[in-house]
Amino acid sequence: MTEQLILAGCLQNDPSAQRELYNRYSPKMLSVCYRFSQSREDAEDMLQEGFIKVFSQIHTFQNKGAFEGWVRRIIVHTCINFLKKNKKFSENVDLDHAGFLEVKEETIPSIMQARQIIECIRLLPLGYKTVLNLYALEGYSHKEIGEMLDIEESTSRSQYTRAKAMLETILVKKRIIDRPRENFNWVAAFKK
Repeated sequence: MTEQLILAGCLQNDPSAQRELYNRYSPKMLSVCYRFSQSREDAEDMLQEGFIKVFSQIHTFQNKGAFEGWVRRIIVHTCINFLKKNKKFSENVDLDHAGFLEVKEETIPSIMQARQIIECIRLLPLGYKTVLNLYALEGYSHKEIGEMLDIEESTSRSQYTRAKAMLETILVKKRIIDRPRENFNWVAAFKK
């Protein structure tokens, strides 16, 4: 079934088209939810809420850009709203706990490291993890993040910097990388 047929079916509230759309996009979107969540159950709740919004708002998709990108934006916003609603974003970590490593960019060669890095990102405090995901992996600006999370733009910037430093500390402790290194780019693992 082509994407156009699926969209047409979803606009008609056809259950088979809705099921096809869900089956096609839910694995990728679950991984997005998983990066924002504290548990698999939360990720699954975020995913379900997100797809309810996708189905209820599908009539607003205007065929400008990729449909998957449109779905992803809805899922990301659903994740943020879920965290806000459940007051799970209020957690913050003092700068003393973040460490003071300078993080620079370099490529990571293996997909195995990407999986390990995702698990390490999940160990970050929720505020750090959320800003890191939104900025580095989803491509939002610090201004947009500030508006989405009801925080100052400067808070987004500082949480991102602290998150990168803390992530590198975790990667060193878990022996995913040997030591803090120049030109370290953990984001490259997600671009493959």
